[in-house]
Amino acid sequence: MKLRRQGREYVGLSPFNKEKTPSFYVNDEKGQFFDFSSGKNGDLITFLQETERLSFMEAVERLAAEAGLQMPTPDPRSAEQERQRQGLSDWMEAAAQWFEAALRRPEGKEARAYLERRGLPESEWPRFRLGFSPAGRTALKDYLITKGAKPGELVEAGLLIAPEEGGAPYDRFRDRIIFPIADHRGRILSFGGRAMDPQARAKYLNGPESPLFHKGATLYGVGEARKILGAAPSSESPALVVVEGYMDAIACQRAGVAAVAPLGTALTEDQMEMLWRLHPEPTLCFDGDRAGRQAASRAIDRALPMLKPGKSFKFAIVEGGKDPDEVLREQGAPALRAQLSQTTPFVQALFTREHDLEPLDTPERRAGFKSRLRAAAASIADKDLQQAYKEALLERFDATGPQPRARGEGQARPQRGSAGGSRSWRGGGRDWIDPAPTEAGRAAARRLAQSLDTTAAAMVKHALADPSVLDDHLESAFISKGFGDPMLVDLTAEIIRLRLDADHLDTALLARHLASCGFNALLTDIDRAAAKSGAPILKPDVSLEAAKSQWSQAFAGLARLAALDEAIVSAKGNLSGRSDMEALERLKGERDALKRAIRTGTIWAGDGS
Repeated sequence: MKLRRQGREYVGLSPFNKEKTPSFYVNDEKGQFFDFSSGKNGDLITFLQETERLSFMEAVERLAAEAGLQMPTPDPRSAEQERQRQGLSDWMEAAAQWFEAALRRPEGKEARAYLERRGLPESEWPRFRLGFSPAGRTALKDYLITKGAKPGELVEAGLLIAPEEGGAPYDRFRDRIIFPIADHRGRILSFGGRAMDPQARAKYLNGPESPLFHKGATLYGVGEARKILGAAPSSESPALVVVEGYMDAIACQRAGVAAVAPLGTALTEDQMEMLWRLHPEPTLCFDGDRAGRQAASRAIDRALPMLKPGKSFKFAIVEGGKDPDEVLREQGAPALRAQLSQTTPFVQALFTREHDLEPLDTPERRAGFKSRLRAAAASIADKDLQQAYKEALLERFDATGPQPRARGEGQARPQRGSAGGSRSWRGGGRDWIDPAPTEAGRAAARRLAQSLDTTAAAMVKHALADPSVLDDHLESAFISKGFGDPMLVDLTAEIIRLRLDADHLDTALLARHLASCGFNALLTDIDRAAAKSGAPILKPDVSLEAAKSQWSQAFAGLARLAALDEAIVSAKGNLSGRSDMEALERLKGERDALKRAIRTGTIWAGDGS
């Protein structure tokens, strides 16, 4: 190719399209080419693959020969695994083409309308290779088998589901808009699907782990993000933004912002390393709601030990409770780019999180805040950066200055109504009306209103120590109701959400995350209440297996008790004869037996159920 220098780059006619005006650029500093006429970009290996239709290994071998380098001798086992992966990759590409075609067929009518409503016009679909999976149980399977695929291969690739009880495999993705998940070279690794049925069990569904796809080591949109970064002029420093979903990543890329998204989980260490290979300081963008703040907190915890000189993160919050996709549709690309450019350095985000955990209105709390800052800095592996963070955090700490003690700290604040009226106090999610004539009586009533159920506290305390006990009960309404205690509802909801989000939930990380979400005081109350329960699962000499069995027995009894309470309330409102009265008495008898089991402790052995 004939190339001529133009500034810091070289320019020439595209090798992919016939043209008269040069649109092919080579940036020697970045080791990248970018072709505006076709949208293709990459390094020297990619260039050989694209221009001479070589495989990756063929391109490497060609370049090694030109450089006079000896290639390693292929390992027979590795070569066979690579051959198998290539076969699966071919079927993934065939599936992607079939999904794309299905989006334009009659069965894709509703999916097309949905994408139009989301502000994603048909002209943009090919860029992101969007598709549709029809509702038929074996539509994709039947097509690929006619092309020579074997069902076992398609199961291994994650395209089909093989029933555990036996029977013929069937399509994994049905009645969903399809988002191909590709590597940086555009090779399809898996798919994500957005359900068209609002009643679908899972709104978004990703393919499973496979020889091609490892969820924690993949980022959605990475190929398109590399193109945008590669096309940026050398004089600019383009941002790389990490967002929360497919549509947000697409919105950013349509606005000219390089963006990627993790695949339904918190950022992993592998994904962070991938990001740093693309950009020295990616921007983590989260929604401004509570879930977004919690996601940011998890990212801080995961990234802290990995920070190193020249490798960090920034944070951006999209304003008004919107996500990037909404901002693009409602305000346009310039507004989205402007919001994403308003970033907070990692050190400031860390300081703010620790600062906002609790009021700093006593010496003890300020000392605790300072201790947390020191511990956070100490978790950074790089010693030079660790010292720099310690200094920066403590400088910010000193700038906050001591704060005056809040009036009435540790006491409920009464709200006075009209003269002579009663006073009300809200604490821990429960309302209490003050009927007590003396301060001592009022204090006792406050303590009673704030006290946790000791058995529920013991259940939660053990779940914090061994989150795996929740796995068989994550969809239980009883857990979502805080094990029967309203004060535990928010905490248990966050534990369940985190358990569903993480492949492995480390106990220490869970405790730190809950503290960062503002549950510090409640966790202390749980420890105190659990200590009064006498629960055998909390004894230091109990085995993990025994504790798990006892926990499950108690869970069954407590869940049954909650169901009985609801049934009794319902039965009282529908009494119409002697038989109804007898049924109500049976329910009360069972309920009272369970309450005795809780009171005597036999609930832990299942004697009361």
